[in-house]
Amino acid sequence: MSELTIGQPVPDFSLPASSGEERSLSSWQGKKLVLYFYPKDMTPGCTQESGDFRDHVEQFTALNTEIVGISADDMKSHAKFIDKHSLPFVLLSDVDHKVSELFGVWKLKKNFGNEYMGIERSTFLIDESGKLVREWRKVKVGGHVEEVLQTIKEM
Repeated sequence: MSELTIGQPVPDFSLPASSGEERSLSSWQGKKLVLYFYPKDMTPGCTQESGDFRDHVEQFTALNTEIVGISADDMKSHAKFIDKHSLPFVLLSDVDHKVSELFGVWKLKKNFGNEYMGIERSTFLIDESGKLVREWRKVKVGGHVEEVLQTIKEM
């Protein structure tokens, strides 16, 4: 599958959602969508990033923008993560990493000398018509949510 590029439509996909049903990308048509990929529920960086999105959710909503998180965790893990941190947005479960591969964020990672495949923290902004308009790869958590919000305000 070819790499997604800025300005092109994102192919529709469906994944199990923390809200209890399958959600497709097309179900957010008519709204801007912040799709953030994160490595793992309950880890420090992912908790901070998700909390930062939670703390700014009203500002995103005011800009006709939905926030959706994606990781390879299962629905049980997502439910615990949402409950523990009061996350007011949907998390999608990409256990077979097909959507992560579509966005080019399923990567070989190294940690303490171990190599493994996992999600590289990345965020994508999709416009109301389903086109990819901005991407942030290899995200550093501090200040990231504010940068995404500013980008949307400037659109």
